[in-house]
Amino acid sequence: MRPLDGITILDLSRVLACPFASMILAELGATVIKVEQPGSGDETRAFEPRVDGPGGSESAYYMAFNRTKQSITVNLRSPEGQDIVRKLAAQSDVFLENFPTGNLARSKLDYESIKDDCPGLIYVSCTGFGQTGPYSPRKGYDTVFMAMGGIMGLTGERGGPPVKPGLPMGDLTSGLWVAIAILSALAGRAKSGKGCYVDFGMFDGQVALLTLAAARYFALGEVPPRMGTEHPGRVPSAAFVCADDRWVQVTGSDQHWAPLCELLGLEGWAHDPELALNRNRVARRDEVMSRLCQAIAGIDRAEFCRRCDERGVPAGPIMAVDEILADPHVRARGMVGRFQHPTIGMFNALPVPFHFEGYENPRLERPPLLGEHTDQILGERLGMTEAEISHLRAQRAI
Repeated sequence: MRPLDGITILDLSRVLACPFASMILAELGATVIKVEQPGSGDETRAFEPRVDGPGGSESAYYMAFNRTKQSITVNLRSPEGQDIVRKLAAQSDVFLENFPTGNLARSKLDYESIKDDCPGLIYVSCTGFGQTGPYSPRKGYDTVFMAMGGIMGLTGERGGPPVKPGLPMGDLTSGLWVAIAILSALAGRAKSGKGCYVDFGMFDGQVALLTLAAARYFALGEVPPRMGTEHPGRVPSAAFVCADDRWVQVTGSDQHWAPLCELLGLEGWAHDPELALNRNRVARRDEVMSRLCQAIAGIDRAEFCRRCDERGVPAGPIMAVDEILADPHVRARGMVGRFQHPTIGMFNALPVPFHFEGYENPRLERPPLLGEHTDQILGERLGMTEAEISHLRAQRAI
C-alpha cells in the first residue's frame, strides 16, 4: 500500500498551487476527485505549451499538475451540481478549494455551510491573502505574491533591479504548504477524530519563506541587499564562470577553504590563518571574490568540478533543463517518468521524489480527460442510476 491509500480528497481547485498539492497527495495514494467546469474544465487545459499526438492536443501545463486524479464535471452554479458536491464532501476526508474569498458561500459550499454535515472533514481554503486582514479581498498571481513577499526584492545582481525566479515559486511553494497543512490535519484528526478548517494565504506562505532574511533583520536590523548568487553571510558562496564559459556554483564552509585554495593553486591563502575564518573572508569579500573569479576562470568546468569532488569541496555545475533531465544521477534516481495518455500517447513527467521502504513508492499515472470519471463517481459513490445521471446532464448540472 501507499501511505495515503484510503484517503479521499474532493478538489475544487484550479490552475497551479492547489492542483500541485493534490497531485502530490494523489501519487502518495489518495483518491483525488477533481471537480471541473463542464465544457471547459480547469482553465489550464487551454494553457500553453500544447502537446500534439495521434488523438489530438493536450496542455502540458495541465498535465504537469493533474496526474493521477479523477475528473468529474459539475456546474457549481446549478442547485443540482451544488448538491452533488455536498454529497461527495460528506464522503471525503479533505475538501480543497482556491476560489476568491466569499465565493463559495454564495453556493452554500463554504465551510460554515457544510461543516455540520461533515464533522470529520478537513476543509482547506487557499486564497491570495487569506480570509482575514485588509488585503483579503484582493486578487493576485504568483508574481504578485513573490513581489510582495520578498523573494523578488532579494533576487537580482548587485545594484540591479529585482528579478523573479525562473519558476513560479510562489505557486509551487504554496502547493507544498497546502500539502503540509493537509497531512498535518489528517494526523491531527487521527488522534482527535475531528475535522478542521484551514485558512491559507499564498502571501502568508511567501512571508514565511523569508527565514534567513528575516533573521538578519531581527538580529542586525539589516535589510538584505540583492547580491546575485552570493550569500550575505558566507564567502565563498557564489557562481563563477569557468574557462569554457560555463558556470559553476561553489559553496564552502571553513573546512573547505584550504582544499579549495589548494586545488586552485592559491597556496598562500590555503595556509593563511586569517582567511581560514569565514567572518574574515566576509570582511574581505571583494578581494577574495576577485581572486577566486580569476583563478576559476582559468579552468574548464568539468575539470574544476572533478577537482572539487576529489577534495570534498561542495560545488556543482549550473545546468540547463536539458542537461538536468539527461543527467545520469537524475535518471538513476528515477526522476524522469512516463505515462501513456489516450490522446497524445507516451509523455514524460517528473514523479514525486520519495523512495519508501515499508510502503509502496509514489505511483505516476496519467492526468484525466475532462469529465472522464463523472458517471463512475456518481454511480459508484452516490448510487445514482443511469437515468438520474442522464437527467443531470440534460439539466446541465454535470
